[in-house]
Amino acid sequence: MRFMCVGDSMTIGRAGDFTWRYRMWQHLEAAPDGPHELVGPRTTLYDADTNTASSSAYAAADFPPAARRHLAGWGEGWLHMAPLIADAVTAHRPDVLLVSLGLIDLGFYTDSARTAENAAAFLSSAREANPHIRVVLLPVIPNIRAETDAPFAAECAHFNTLLAKAVADLDTPGSPLLLASHPPAYDIHTSTYDGTHPNPTGEHHLAAAFANALHEAWEVGARYAGAADAFAVSSGSGPRG
Repeated sequence: MRFMCVGDSMTIGRAGDFTWRYRMWQHLEAAPDGPHELVGPRTTLYDADTNTASSSAYAAADFPPAARRHLAGWGEGWLHMAPLIADAVTAHRPDVLLVSLGLIDLGFYTDSARTAENAAAFLSSAREANPHIRVVLLPVIPNIRAETDAPFAAECAHFNTLLAKAVADLDTPGSPLLLASHPPAYDIHTSTYDGTHPNPTGEHHLAAAFANALHEAWEVGARYAGAADAFAVSSGSGPRG
């Protein structure tokens, strides 16, 4: 089965990160129903020094170049991915999209209603490219801005409500949609390095959210076995560990 990780800065990661994509690759490699593969048009990390997605400096030396493939971008959201997804699905033939988007849209580009419209456009375009595509969507998860900006927090909550409604309304037997749960142990103070971007602990929690949703709803893969490891890894102030 072929998976494409689609997301913003939390998914692409920056130079020196492991990324939740790496944790997901480890999980899928060990799954009993493989082989599984990560696909997509991009492979790099964000380089803060040049403000470009040009780094190959993953923290994990055992992350194969082919498994680094994704469709994620620093500062990119539903607004940016909706026009790209049809070509990406056509070219890279994923069976399942693992999508974590919305925070950057709500923070910089669009309100919750327009963000939901862009999400619907994304799903429509993905299905035009592959009428049988499956999609797992992660709601906007806790972040530091929402703790101090009440209107922004309200927009995040409203978008998550709209996203849940879209999943319920647009789900079909031929192209099922699945809303993953918020990672229950995800805490911005222990799961991120800056209140937003996941540290190694947070990476495990995000991978677990997708992996457990896949297994519980569709019997794909297995339950995430690396969650306990998240608490054995440093969760310090930086992204490495």
